Amino acid sequence: MTITTAEKSGTYRLGDREVFRLGYGAMQLTGPHVMGPPADRDAALAVLRRAVELGVNHIDTSDYYGPFVVNELIREALHPYPDDLVIVTKVGARRDADGGWPEALDPADLRRAVQENIDHLGVDALEVVNLRMPGFAEPVQRSLAEPFEALAAMQQEGLVRHLGVSNATPQMFAEAQAIAPVVCVQNHYNLVHRQDDPLIDALAREGVAYTPFFPLGGFTPLQSAALETVARRLETTPMQVALTWLLARSPNVLLIPGTSSVAHLEENLQAAARVLGPLELEELDRIGGTGEPVVDL
Repeated sequence: MTITTAEKSGTYRLGDREVFRLGYGAMQLTGPHVMGPPADRDAALAVLRRAVELGVNHIDTSDYYGPFVVNELIREALHPYPDDLVIVTKVGARRDADGGWPEALDPADLRRAVQENIDHLGVDALEVVNLRMPGFAEPVQRSLAEPFEALAAMQQEGLVRHLGVSNATPQMFAEAQAIAPVVCVQNHYNLVHRQDDPLIDALAREGVAYTPFFPLGGFTPLQSAALETVARRLETTPMQVALTWLLARSPNVLLIPGTSSVAHLEENLQAAARVLGPLELEELDRIGGTGEPVVDL
């Protein structure tokens, strides 16, 4: 297999930085259920180092992965960080003893979370912080004004450079944008789960990055007969086709597929160099097309 670098995925602006569109999500570097240390610490460090070797310059993380485990791994593997590396983190939740993800949206909770991310990553300020709002498969419509204003205040203090939102509806994005510039939206989206189609297009018109979480289906891998058919025709894997489709979906889509395996990381990066023809795109588009109206932000 010829190793593909992230550079082949093209670039998009994230805040005031240009990143390659195929990045890496570090959540899977923990133990089971995103809790505790990895079974093989050296293997986890190797994945992070290999990602950067292959040009990945956008890594997604959070202090509540582990908790604290992933950020400590990132620091051990990559600090001092390459000049072009953009580390994006999330705040707004915490982990409980049962492995749950209760919200932590009070200003004091958010300040603590920002400072802990800074300390564990070993940086002076966080490059991009996403405010994670409650919800799992779908965002829950509610006001995010108070927590986003708290993050905007920390941005003014220099603790955070850029802000994003996660689990946000178009209305919540607009509310946040009225408080401080939003450089990215991170929501549940993939080839099958297409509810955000109108939002992606609206954000593209504004030059705002969209980062799908669960790009390959999350804890339940994507399954589709059409996806399998296209993958067999192209002599590749369904997951690689799903990533390639996301890159083709819109130029503002940034991908952060996760893995704890160097071989799987290299396989994911093959999507950066693959091109889908009109026939394949048409077949894949039919899987999850929603026909929803255009969103005006």
